[in-house]
Order: sequence, then C-alpha cells, then structure tokens
Amino acid sequence: MAVPKRKTSHARKSSRRSTVWKLNAPTLVICHNCGEYKAAHRACGNCGMYNGRQVIVKANEN
Repeated sequence: MAVPKRKTSHARKSSRRSTVWKLNAPTLVICHNCGEYKAAHRACGNCGMYNGRQVIVKANEN
C-alpha cells in the first residue's frame, strides 16, 4: 500500500485543488438572423429564431 513519506503542505494541496473550482465562460455564437450573441444550440433571445425558423414569437413592445 502506498503511504506518503512526508506531510503534504497546505500550499501544495491548495494549488492541486485550485483548478477544480474554476468556472468556464459560456460559449457564445452570433445569431445568423439578427447578429446578436446567443448561447450555442439555443433559440435567440432577441429575435426568437432557431435553426432557420421562428420558434419564439415576441410581442411588440410599445
């Protein structure tokens, strides 16, 4: 059975664990219809288009 010869220091332990908690930025793509940024494989929040068709009908804001 493998047993460590020396105690692992706090700095070494923390630096090893530090990459576990990092968050990745969401991947954004440009909508082909309106040019706004949107999440990949999701309907556009601005125009409501997805895969070349209208899937969300936006009400007119007056």
